[in-house]
Amino acid sequence: MKKLIYVLGIFILTVSCDDNSLTDLNVDEKNPSVVPASTLFTNAEKDLTEQLINTDVNKNIFRLVNQQWTETTYPDESFYQWVSRKISDNHWDRLYAGPLASLTDAKKFIEKEVISPTDVEFTQKTITKKNQLILIDILTVYTYQILVDTYGDVPYSDALKGSANYLPKYDKAIDIYKDLIVRLNADIAGIDTSYPGFGTAEVIYKDDLNAWVKFANSIKLKLGVNLKASGLESAIADAAIISGAAGGFTSNSDNAKLPYMLNLPNTNPLYVDMVFSGRNDFVATKPIVDALVALNDPRKEAYFFPTYRAVDPVTGATTIVTGYLGAPVGAKNIYARFTHMSDKIKAPDFSGTILDYAEVEFLLAEAAGRGVAVGSIASHYEAGIRASMEDWGVATAKIDTYLLQPSVAYATAPGTWQQKVGEQAWYALFNRGFEGWTSTRRLNFPVLVAPSNADPAAEGQVPSRMAYPIREQTLNATNYNAASTSIGGDKLSTKIFWDK
Repeated sequence: MKKLIYVLGIFILTVSCDDNSLTDLNVDEKNPSVVPASTLFTNAEKDLTEQLINTDVNKNIFRLVNQQWTETTYPDESFYQWVSRKISDNHWDRLYAGPLASLTDAKKFIEKEVISPTDVEFTQKTITKKNQLILIDILTVYTYQILVDTYGDVPYSDALKGSANYLPKYDKAIDIYKDLIVRLNADIAGIDTSYPGFGTAEVIYKDDLNAWVKFANSIKLKLGVNLKASGLESAIADAAIISGAAGGFTSNSDNAKLPYMLNLPNTNPLYVDMVFSGRNDFVATKPIVDALVALNDPRKEAYFFPTYRAVDPVTGATTIVTGYLGAPVGAKNIYARFTHMSDKIKAPDFSGTILDYAEVEFLLAEAAGRGVAVGSIASHYEAGIRASMEDWGVATAKIDTYLLQPSVAYATAPGTWQQKVGEQAWYALFNRGFEGWTSTRRLNFPVLVAPSNADPAAEGQVPSRMAYPIREQTLNATNYNAASTSIGGDKLSTKIFWDK
């Protein structure tokens, strides 16, 4: 069981399973203090996915910062007032004390397992143990990528050491990236797909280790594209992109999705946030609705509910209108008067996606645009659009019609390659707020404009990063101050190293 050590307050990086001198005196034998590694791995998959896909404004505001969703009665988070709810602290906690803590503990337990050389299943158990450690590492790498892309420099080499180090230093973001690529290369080379991993405890791919190899390669591709965008370490970036592309996702059947069920507590978090809660807190924004309507994008039928309530400005009478109307970003909006999310997105068993084939194809289009030999921009651009639409259930005929439009076809769509790829990636990443935000930061398209009432902390800009947790400023001040200086200031406007 994970335990949090309190030192002048809650300090997330003190998660440990070793500090047991006091708790051993108060053991509840009906609730074991050692959780099986397989259970910890399942929890890590679930906790990571749910942090990335939920829409609780205390935990995940990325659909809002990416200006695809906005709020109704309480729009604070949509205009970047993130301090009062300690959203930055919560996101940090949900990753360090959630999946990373579970994965760290699971790794410790597995490494301590002793397999007797005389065991008739010695070979199988030994290889399975190695596979389990590799799956743990792949998910750990993915989680650190999210942390770096949120904050910049973060605790890495000193993190999660418990009493061995309560005050971890922050590693340089680019150094973390380079090490994550090295780790993935070792994981991909070391995995033995002819043996199992966690069995039924692995819930994303149902223990299909060939799928995990593709997942690891696709993560590596994403790291490589981000690194390439930085203009630094081009040789490492190119190698990561080319090898990641060769072994990554090739269809929607490879998508990393966590399945949900029809009944609580195993339902889609969006169902909990928007249906079970009885609240109507979110509507679609004017930028995303206007863009999809202008292009007659068939995904609007999958993304949005098809009606809204119009109000006569003279009489005040209301009528139900079939169509779509996006809400202004950052304003108080009346739920019924604007387009809101589809029943598909809010369904209790709607799967949670953490990486998909459409994203991979848009990453490849971008890599080609940056001069890496992975094929043509146009072919990956079209494949990304097609993958996204197919994943959302759009009929082939409608996809073909969409792609033939001069405003969509790569050869005739307006703008630079960055604009073409960036805007279509943004449409495809509609329900994946964090990676949608990453894409817009890296490509600078679509051009998002901060609302006029944006919090002063945003300095009139759409945030480029999330500020470090307030707790870090007080409890880990020396290392916090060093990190703040290193990245150019702990501000929302400070850019991640790859955001040029």
